[in-house]
Amino acid sequence: MTSVLLAVNGTLMRGFELNGNLIAVNSRFVKEAQTAPCYRLWSINDKHPAMQKVAIGGKAIDLEIWEVPTGGLARILKQEPPGLCIGKIELSDGEMELGVLGEALLCDGQNEITGFGGWRAYCASKDAGSLKGRV
Repeated sequence: MTSVLLAVNGTLMRGFELNGNLIAVNSRFVKEAQTAPCYRLWSINDKHPAMQKVAIGGKAIDLEIWEVPTGGLARILKQEPPGLCIGKIELSDGEMELGVLGEALLCDGQNEITGFGGWRAYCASKDAGSLKGRV
């Protein structure tokens, strides 16, 4: 295997600050996707999101699927913020892919943004100044 699919849900996505980490190892954007409706999302100090799979109260979260050369995967992960990790993410079509998740401790006490459906929508609403009532 020379590459692996990786689901990303925050600053690794196109147009965000850490997307260059994917590009630097010759990753290729594959498609936009959504998780199955069993995830929650938090804003970690408004710098990046963290997503967790839950039994109750989850929703579908927007993400991107990237094809990453296996040799570059560790390099990308080492550059991720502390508390983010890799796990299996269930997509809306029932497929399972590796993806970026957040440790429980990282999300504790942070702003839950699940209601926005994804990091891109949350950031757009911040820019528009309309954060009230969406969680």
